[in-house]
Amino acid sequence: MSEAAMRWRQGGCHCGAVRFEVALPERIEIEDCNCSICAMVRNTHVILPARRFRLLQGADRLKTYTFNTHKAQHTFCSVCGVKSFYTPRSNPDGFAVTWACLDDPKDFDEVVVNTFDGVNWEKNAAALAHKSVEPGQDA
Repeated sequence: MSEAAMRWRQGGCHCGAVRFEVALPERIEIEDCNCSICAMVRNTHVILPARRFRLLQGADRLKTYTFNTHKAQHTFCSVCGVKSFYTPRSNPDGFAVTWACLDDPKDFDEVVVNTFDGVNWEKNAAALAHKSVEPGQDA
């Protein structure tokens, strides 16, 4: 999808210390994962290539949590504790942005919710590998 077909949208954490913007199309797919951390924090997220993500402020307020393989970088605001984005294990070359942390998460023509079985991550991870790759590139 061409960047012309995308719109830059802003978002951030609860207290406003961390702000970002992302280029997203009018139709997005969000992942509703049942892995241990996503289930506990009720995180539904959209995965995108790193070049379509810009941190606007708050780099000095970000903390990172890792577990298990330590590949996923769960970044959160050290002030309010909200994880508005992170680097997913499935797409270490991209970002996963928490859909609810967008300033206007319902301002899309279509939002498709995909149920992802993260409990059985090893068996299902390949289904997400293409999410951080621009169309026309190899995953």
